[in-house]
Amino acid sequence: MKRILSGVQPSGRAHLGNYLGAMRQHIEMAKEYEAYLFIADLHALTTVKDPQQMKEQTYDLAVSYLALGLNPEKTVFFKQSDLSEHAELCWILDCMVKMPFLERAHAWKDSQAKGKKESTVGLFNYPILQAADILLYQPDLVPVGQDQKQHIEMTRDIATTFNNNYGETFKIPEPFIKKEVAVVPGTDGQKMSKSYGNTIEIFADDATLKKQVMGIVTNSVPVEDPKDPKSCNVFKLYKLIAEEKEAKELENKYIKGNFGYGDAKKALLEKIMTHFEEAREKYQEIYPKQDYVYGVIAEGNKRAKEQAGKTLNEVKKKIGYL
Repeated sequence: MKRILSGVQPSGRAHLGNYLGAMRQHIEMAKEYEAYLFIADLHALTTVKDPQQMKEQTYDLAVSYLALGLNPEKTVFFKQSDLSEHAELCWILDCMVKMPFLERAHAWKDSQAKGKKESTVGLFNYPILQAADILLYQPDLVPVGQDQKQHIEMTRDIATTFNNNYGETFKIPEPFIKKEVAVVPGTDGQKMSKSYGNTIEIFADDATLKKQVMGIVTNSVPVEDPKDPKSCNVFKLYKLIAEEKEAKELENKYIKGNFGYGDAKKALLEKIMTHFEEAREKYQEIYPKQDYVYGVIAEGNKRAKEQAGKTLNEVKKKIGYL
C-alpha cells in the first residue's frame, strides 16, 4: 500500500480553503492509502506568537479533523512539535543546503518583496523543516495545494542530494495536487488564507458564517442583467461543494438575469450549512471531550515516532553519528 503524508498549520480556525484544498482529500485518501497527517505547529510558530492562541488553535484543528470524518484508526494523526525528530533532521539537512537554494523559495521571496524586514529565520528555513517533515516518513505522495508545489520539489532535491552523498536513504516523494481545487478563492478574490483575513470558517457560529459569506466581494452588475458565473467568486465556491446538477442550475440563473449576487450568496450559505450540517454537529459534540482528543493525538504521536525514529537512526548511521 502506498503511503501519503501531509500537514496543516494551526494558524486559525478551519475554513473552506483548508477543507477543499487539503482536509477533504486527506480524509478521503486515508481510505485507500497508508496515511500520516500532522498538525504543523512548528511551522505555525512563524506567525502565531501568542501561547494561548497556539494551544487553542491546535486543539481546534484536531477537533475539526475528527468532526469532518478523520478516522484515527486509519490515519496516523499526530502533533509535529511532540516529535523531536523533526527538528533534529531539520538541523542535519540545514548543514547540507546552500543559502542560494533557500533564497529561491517563493514564500521567502514574497516576504522580501513586501518589505517585511521582520521576516524570521524560521520563515527562511521553512522549506528545510518541511523537507524533514516529509522525509522522516518515507511517503510516496504528498497531497498539497498548488502554492506548495515548489517546496515539494525542493524536498525532492534535498533528498536526492543526501542520497547521492550518503547512499540510498530517503524515498523521493511525488506531489499530489488536485487541479480543480488547486486554489480556493477567498471572500476578496485572492487565495483563501488566514493571513489575508478572507476566510469562510466551517465551524463558525451561524451569525459569523453568514457575515463572512455575505461579505464576498462581487462586481456591480445590476440585478436584472445577465452575469458571468465563471468570473464570480460566489459561484466558484458554490461549484466546489455542490453537485454538478445544482451548480448547473445556479449557473443558468446567473445567465438569465433577474438574479442578484445577494441571491447567489444566500444559495452558497444554504449549501455550506447543508454540506457541513453533520460535521458542525459532531464538532459541538467532540469539542468538550478533551481526554478523547488528546488521547487520539498521543496515540498518533506514538505510531509516528516509530517511523520517524527508524528513519532518523538510518540517517545518523549514514552521517557517522551511530
